Amino acid sequence: MSFDVHAFRAHFPSLTSGVAHFDGPGGTQTPRPVAEAITATMTGPLSLRGSELPSERNAEQVVAAFRSAYADFLNVPERGVVHGRSSTQLTYDFSHHLSRSWGPGDEVVVTRLDHDANVRPWAQAAERAGATVRWLDLDPETALLRVDELDRAITDRTRLVAVTAASNLLGTRPPVRAIADRAHEVGALVHVDAVHHAAHGLVDATALGADFVVCSPYKFFGPHCGVLGADPALLETLSPDKLVPSTNAVPERFEFGTLPFESLAGATAAVDFLAAIAPAPTRRASLEAAYRAVAEHEHALLTRLTEGLAALGDRVVNRSRATDRTPTTLLELPGHDARAAYRFLASRDVLAPAGAFYAHEAALALDLPESGGLRIGIAPYTTEDEIDRLLDGLAAFTTA
Repeated sequence: MSFDVHAFRAHFPSLTSGVAHFDGPGGTQTPRPVAEAITATMTGPLSLRGSELPSERNAEQVVAAFRSAYADFLNVPERGVVHGRSSTQLTYDFSHHLSRSWGPGDEVVVTRLDHDANVRPWAQAAERAGATVRWLDLDPETALLRVDELDRAITDRTRLVAVTAASNLLGTRPPVRAIADRAHEVGALVHVDAVHHAAHGLVDATALGADFVVCSPYKFFGPHCGVLGADPALLETLSPDKLVPSTNAVPERFEFGTLPFESLAGATAAVDFLAAIAPAPTRRASLEAAYRAVAEHEHALLTRLTEGLAALGDRVVNRSRATDRTPTTLLELPGHDARAAYRFLASRDVLAPAGAFYAHEAALALDLPESGGLRIGIAPYTTEDEIDRLLDGLAAFTTA
């Protein structure tokens, strides 16, 4: 199917501002159906969960719908869907849960491509347990992970491997399944950060080889929260600290306090909004078709952007060099500060932020300047005209 970007944009009230948003990797704009789902839930009737009154049943239905939606979205069982305040919070929580059994002689593998949220929680947990941290390095020239180092990094002592499905800084998609297969050969668990990937490619925990996978709905039109998916049988083996009266059932033993029902409703609406792009007999099939249509649209825009950047010659340096990547591009502007470029573009109603965006290790490996780079994130609502406005702005800035 063809993707009608203008019909799609009509669902986003904020896009009438005239600002061209290239800040999707930090969070997308919100469509009307998501906001309406949040409002409808908050205005109720709504109360604590139960079965006697409409307000109680509404709360139960919101939770059930959320687990069903993200079971379809992540390709995990419904009992394997865990809600969290953010993916960072979920990763910290599970680093505590898993590291209870770690000790001296154990090893944890992290990468220099990842957002720090999939590095520091594991490194800090390993340090507390007396375990060793090993690294998969990033080749700054190719923007690829050094997967030739897998056999060195992953050993018989490896307990967990943490890897991103796509870099939020460069867009690079590493070979997650190959990394996961190697980890599983030695009996290690695999935690996949799919936060950036999920905005551009449908997550499949099984295909990735992920024992745990996290995503953030606000990266794909939902509210600010995090979701973790896993096999319920694996979750049953973990015993988090919890309040005595709270349930010990999976997955709710990992969700502390009363759930934010309105946030869950918005997160569910985001999945359904995506599925509505390409209706099919099942929600998972709809999502698969929708992501294919969106990917074709985004690829065409990325091609237009890449060709336009090439025409600027040595005034820009494109650090996003991987062939397999999301439509996210990191630029350096020789002789210019990235923050100054961000401010110049903002004066033209073009939002392309500057920085390293919490990809701390990647920024060091790339030897980025203090201001980082200029990150251009194409989203499903991006248009050709907006790409041209961005390119015109970069041309004007680099010749000023």
